[in-house]
Amino acid sequence: MKKQLTRLAAFAMLGAAPLLSAQVALAASAATAPKATACPAPVPEAARCYTGEDGTGALYWIAIPQDWNRGVLVMHAHGGPETGPPKLERSEEDLKRWAVTVKAGYAWAGSTYRRGGYGVTMAAEDTERLRQIFVRYFGQPRRTLLHGQSYGAGVAAKAAELYAPAGDARSAYDGLLLTSGVLGGGNSAYDFRLDLRVVYQYVCRNHPKPDEPQYPLWMGLPLDSKLTRGELAERVKACTGVGMPAAQRTPEQAARLKTILSVVKIQERSLVGHLSWATWLFQDLVQKRLGGRNPFGNIGAVYAGSTDDAALNAGVLRYAADPQAKGALAADSQPTGRTSLPTVGLHAIDDPTAFVELENAYRRIRDAAGTGGNLVQSFSAEREHSYLSDSEYPALFSALLDWIDKGEKPTPEGLAQRCKALMPRYDTDGKNGCHIKPEWQPPALESRVPPRAS
Repeated sequence: MKKQLTRLAAFAMLGAAPLLSAQVALAASAATAPKATACPAPVPEAARCYTGEDGTGALYWIAIPQDWNRGVLVMHAHGGPETGPPKLERSEEDLKRWAVTVKAGYAWAGSTYRRGGYGVTMAAEDTERLRQIFVRYFGQPRRTLLHGQSYGAGVAAKAAELYAPAGDARSAYDGLLLTSGVLGGGNSAYDFRLDLRVVYQYVCRNHPKPDEPQYPLWMGLPLDSKLTRGELAERVKACTGVGMPAAQRTPEQAARLKTILSVVKIQERSLVGHLSWATWLFQDLVQKRLGGRNPFGNIGAVYAGSTDDAALNAGVLRYAADPQAKGALAADSQPTGRTSLPTVGLHAIDDPTAFVELENAYRRIRDAAGTGGNLVQSFSAEREHSYLSDSEYPALFSALLDWIDKGEKPTPEGLAQRCKALMPRYDTDGKNGCHIKPEWQPPALESRVPPRAS
């Protein structure tokens, strides 16, 4: 009983205790009826589109192909998270990005989530609520797939565990697709961003500047700070030269940049983005969701890759994680692996935003839960995060459906072949192609992010 209360308290810190399907349905009953809306390009013109509000503040888009006939519904969990209030444009952007889903003949539904900011369990509930709204107004699909992208992959994994747990044959979901996933939970997925903050500050000493109020870097940014993203980018540019041609950087800027990228193991093109997440997302997560407590620590982390690692390790700021905050973040976001759903994943090997090594962490979670046999992961020789090849997504969806309907478990080799077969239909501009590397497997996350005692 004490353990259960502790877990509920941890969820409460992030603003959402896990809701049962009946509770989600009760909230969904307050939703507005879907309103017919013109479909945005490049969604097929013959499709029907709808928008609405789910009764809790989340906004949504729905798209249904012309000849859908209660076929397959894809519930999309978007990435981020966004740190501002929900905007319908967010879901519209997702629909346009994954218009290939509708082109392939599947209905699509995506929620903005009820509020901005971090909250994996909350977003999973909002995704389930939208599914129930869809069923009420458009009928029960033959199959329902969960598709999670980036941060949304963690959301979809959580929804699968809440609403399609292992051993439950009554699930409303039939399969799970995870792409470019931020998997393994917020604790391990975001540790490297604390590493980035402390290494960046050791090298550049301008975030915060010496004449500004000093604060522990794990809090992201004081709530009353007026710093803008543009101003942060200018600080990074002044220190490292990022944002100007490499030939125009001073030797000192080039050396600082090399140290940061080498130690934290990120790419130049993603430095400003990661530093922004480690500023404003940390601000939201720590101060608005965790009561000012720190879920991230770097005690015991050994940094390597600079010209003087001994000086670096002696000089970086060190922080210990607060156990209550760490537990709350894990309770909200860390997968248990306990889901009965057949699961297919795709991740770019050179993803600049979500380390591909996170897939290794998720594999270990599923194996430990005894559900690893229901997980097929694939990896592509691509350098993007937000969207991969047009033909790869239909290949993954169709393979997942064949697994569900026919018992034909896919293989990475089969996914690559299926993708190539679909290229003439979906890659009409000849720019995308298929890039799945069947034999490739990711190394452990610990090979990229230093282990820590706290």
